[in-house]
Amino acid sequence: MKKVTLLATALAMVTGSAFAADMPLKAMKAPPAPAFDPWDVAFGGAIMNDYIFRGVTQSNHKPSVAAYFEPRYNINKDLQLYVGVSAESISFANRAAAEVDIYGGIRPTFGAFAFDIGVWGYLYPGGSCADNVLTGGIPGGNVCGVSTTTIFLADGNVMKKDVSFFEVYGKVNYTINDSFTVGATEYYSPNFLNSGAWGNYASLTAKYTAPSTVFGASGVGMYVSGEFGRQWFGTSDAFYGTGAGTVFANGIPYKDYNTWNIGIGFTYKVFTLDLRYSDTDLNKGDCNAFTSAFNATGTTSVTPINPGGAGSNWCGAAGVAKLSFDLTAMSNLK
Repeated sequence: MKKVTLLATALAMVTGSAFAADMPLKAMKAPPAPAFDPWDVAFGGAIMNDYIFRGVTQSNHKPSVAAYFEPRYNINKDLQLYVGVSAESISFANRAAAEVDIYGGIRPTFGAFAFDIGVWGYLYPGGSCADNVLTGGIPGGNVCGVSTTTIFLADGNVMKKDVSFFEVYGKVNYTINDSFTVGATEYYSPNFLNSGAWGNYASLTAKYTAPSTVFGASGVGMYVSGEFGRQWFGTSDAFYGTGAGTVFANGIPYKDYNTWNIGIGFTYKVFTLDLRYSDTDLNKGDCNAFTSAFNATGTTSVTPINPGGAGSNWCGAAGVAKLSFDLTAMSNLK
């Protein structure tokens, strides 16, 4: 009888201990994880003293403003879909004053590798030719809807009314550590600037981000970044062979060129101030043949594709100061 009593007491103690062990575990149970919200929106704007695109000014070395809006859908933490629209003020030879970009793609991430693959459309509304003033021509051309005469700008250049085009692209960034990132880009268009010439651009990039302790508790960040790229071209259609004081019956074989830039940036909250040097190895004559610049001057910049000799500074060295802001709904508006 005493053994039965001791056994019952022991069982009660074990059972009671088990219940006691369960109670705090139930009390400390973690709350359910918040639901994953896959949607996000990025948007921002910028003002700059010069809008440079692959080493060539798009704003005649004058100030430009820009803005963008980009909805995003995160399938998971490593895969994002996105579409976007952006706009920049420009100054083109056909008198187009704005560039409107429509783009979309996918951004997969694999460990330290971040990819970006998509399609980018460049639209240039409002184009005309020499302010619709007829200043000379060769019969048989077609500019701005005029089917019997090619319209020349004052410097002998020509440019189509519509120079809109698209590119397919791929980019990859590799994060070495918290400070260093390197990358590569590739862009291809079958009809660059609607010139009839294909275009291919490839570049290598690098970025160093300073530790957050450099400026103490001020919240200011700093980075240094650079890019080296090469732009290849095919031959334009015959339209562009009617300018520059001569006729290229088969179009102009645009000159390939190298471009590079290096700069330093400072960040504070959603703001970035980027100070950058940009340049190319295009001479003034080949630059004129490629850009159809409306303010080309002189007669000494003679090249095989620019026999008229007018020269343009649109492809030369330039310093760019850009102040921008960038926000996302998930990070900045909650």
